[in-house]
Amino acid sequence: MRRVTWFNATSLTLGFAFLYLPMLILIVYSFNESKLVTVWAGFSTKWYGTLIQNEAFLDAALVTLKVAVASSTIATVLGTMAALVLVRAGRFPGRTLFSGMIYAPLVMPEVITGLSLLLLFIGIGLDRGILTIILAHTTFSMAFVAVVVSSRLMTFDRSLEEAALDLGCSAFDAFRLVTLPIIAPAVISGWLLAFTLSLDDLVIASFTAGPSATTLPIKIWSSIRLGVSPEINALSTIMIGIVAVGVVTASLVTKRASLRQQAEERAAAQQV
Repeated sequence: MRRVTWFNATSLTLGFAFLYLPMLILIVYSFNESKLVTVWAGFSTKWYGTLIQNEAFLDAALVTLKVAVASSTIATVLGTMAALVLVRAGRFPGRTLFSGMIYAPLVMPEVITGLSLLLLFIGIGLDRGILTIILAHTTFSMAFVAVVVSSRLMTFDRSLEEAALDLGCSAFDAFRLVTLPIIAPAVISGWLLAFTLSLDDLVIASFTAGPSATTLPIKIWSSIRLGVSPEINALSTIMIGIVAVGVVTASLVTKRASLRQQAEERAAAQQV
């Protein structure tokens, strides 16, 4: 095992401090009594109450959740289908073009993607709103889902599907009953990744959103242009708390599943 040196410890400490100290300061000042975010005037939770009564932020959060759920679900379906084509279809005319179109959103600047989608929606006469944001987020997030799912399909044992086909399953039933449950962790990971990307997106949403549909990142950006308010700190603290709870829950579930699998393997080994 490699020894921990003072240089490694110092670098690690400074790195984590650079990442998490601003978040800690934000959380502390979300309980500030003062309206000035840089002047501490005592402990208070009034800004959380003010935030709950702010209908503009609540409406933006609801729009963001609707867009994130819808776009991530559609992107997961389309991304999984694209991954199946890339891995299972073999060589076919247009495969290179198809692969390039799938992977292009991964490296394309968001400004270009947002501007091109804006011009498309204007060209076809589609009014900007929740629908256009969903279409835009689906367009770029399905590429991430395709990458995640295709990496799992490349290591998939095709003999399991062949066994199901030999036992009388149709191709669709074999995929539904055998393939999909096995690649489900990758599909779920792709959905979570698409959901996170949609929840966090600002640039593409600012191009494709209309006056009737304002997402939470756009609302936050519009608010901080006039100065950071304590309500923004409170909102950020709530989001950090939700993410932290989600990460801890996912870690506990994964650990419990791993322990259960190890116990089942030991029990099976003892029976043999």
